[in-house]
Amino acid sequence: MRIHTNLWLVAVFGAFIWLIPGSAELVGQEGIEARAFGPKSPPVETSNFGDLAEGPYNRLVIRNVMVIPGHGGPPTGPHDILIEGNVITEMRSYDPVALERARQAGEPIDRLDGDRVIEGDGKYVMPGMFDLHYHVRTDPIPLEYSYYLKLAHGVTTTVTVPDGRFDQIWADQQAAERYEVLAPRQHPFWNWGRGADATPEELQDPAEAPRIAREMIEAGGRAVGINGLTWNPELFEAAARAVTEAGGVTTVHLPPSNMAQMHAVDAARMGVTFIKHHYGLAESALPRRVQDFPRDYGYNNEQQRFRAAATVWEEVGWHPENRQRLLNDVADSLVHYGVKMLPTMVVYEASRDILRAQSLPWHDKYTHRALLEWSVPDPHWHGAFHWDWTHDDEESWRYAFDLWGDLIYEFNKRGGVVAMGTDDNYIWATAGFSNIRELQLVRESGMHSLEVLASATYNSAQALLEPNLGLVREGYLADLILVDGNPAENFRHMYSFGAIRMGEMGEMRRSQGIVHTIKDGVVIENSRLMEEVARMVDEYRPESTDPLITEEPFRLPGPG
Repeated sequence: MRIHTNLWLVAVFGAFIWLIPGSAELVGQEGIEARAFGPKSPPVETSNFGDLAEGPYNRLVIRNVMVIPGHGGPPTGPHDILIEGNVITEMRSYDPVALERARQAGEPIDRLDGDRVIEGDGKYVMPGMFDLHYHVRTDPIPLEYSYYLKLAHGVTTTVTVPDGRFDQIWADQQAAERYEVLAPRQHPFWNWGRGADATPEELQDPAEAPRIAREMIEAGGRAVGINGLTWNPELFEAAARAVTEAGGVTTVHLPPSNMAQMHAVDAARMGVTFIKHHYGLAESALPRRVQDFPRDYGYNNEQQRFRAAATVWEEVGWHPENRQRLLNDVADSLVHYGVKMLPTMVVYEASRDILRAQSLPWHDKYTHRALLEWSVPDPHWHGAFHWDWTHDDEESWRYAFDLWGDLIYEFNKRGGVVAMGTDDNYIWATAGFSNIRELQLVRESGMHSLEVLASATYNSAQALLEPNLGLVREGYLADLILVDGNPAENFRHMYSFGAIRMGEMGEMRRSQGIVHTIKDGVVIENSRLMEEVARMVDEYRPESTDPLITEEPFRLPGPG
């Protein structure tokens, strides 16, 4: 049971911060610009979420941790970190150089102390991660199911696709700001026109776009989807630029049905903030406006749609001129126009290895039964298209992943911004787990592990217009994760089940995963969140049911 104490918390802390010898390098210009100065906050009152979480605190200290800053730099430290309320107010370095400076100056080596102290020996702190596109799905899946899986795997900020549950998502976001609900920071996904006083005709009038965009942002919108405007380039550009001018961001999933009107370079030139998924990227390198669709192609036949989504990469990659155009001209153009990539590779991985996706080890304990039922091949469910799925289909998707990864690598190398999204809970991709797998898949592109972590933290924070998130720096908000192991060395340390390691005597053990996610100064007990997720899954599990077609060959015979 959650117990809430009324909270009076101001997010602005102090008229100064404490600097210590050797710590100046921790406070870069970006950190200084991000600080908000003002009167010192009154004492905070701590909210308690049963055995799941507690916070914020007047003084929370994390001692003796290595820090991955979030912008792509390597780990530094060890540090003690002081959090007052929901703001990082001091980072005290205890590395050998800082200690020697203190010794020579005759200064005492005092450790930071507080109302709560977390000893972090051997652990790493990094910024909380972002997921800029994920789905909560519908009943019977509780919203807490997705919230807890995201938090337990280090995701503290999301762009949440409400799937028909907008009002509840919006209410939960407001309640979380009051420390009444345990959830990530959420920006519910707004389709074009939501929250604006506009008729259907006005929504399709480019001249009305500035007014509509202002009303949407004033109503609380941040991430605006303009997929439905791709049929009309003039309207699309007007909306994209108007939302940016009003202070929001725009995303587009370029539908193949409208690709003759707009591919990824077109959308980038028209000012969209994010290109989601892979659609329109390969198409930008074709020598004509459309791919060579099969003559019986129908966009609403999802099996045909997803097959063609892979074969267009073969159509580009198998021709040297097209491939050269993709990895040079297209990459340069996307960087030039300033669009961000939001790959969501994990939701497509099932198509290159369907048996792997169906047999992931966490499905039985942590994947909600409704998600499994909605992923099993069935033409009535979106994303459930893997019947008659052949080795040739998987090979097409393997090739697509390789060339897509090459484009991501070139885009990043030339200065493009790659951000983090997953598009789960769809197509066997379970919330939380898929965030860690997404890191691994983006790493396959050739990006350095530290660059990949930056894509999930600092890059995403900047792209979503969150200047006080995404870095571990004084003056930034306290959205952090405490990991048992170095995430830059092995992303699997961030899975809830950790990674297998060998001890000094040759024994095998698992790391603990992310021990604590700290969101807005609240310290979360991640293992307890996973216990609660398992309880939700078990509560919905039927006592007796026929196995799914994907499970039937592998069920052990029952008694008798």
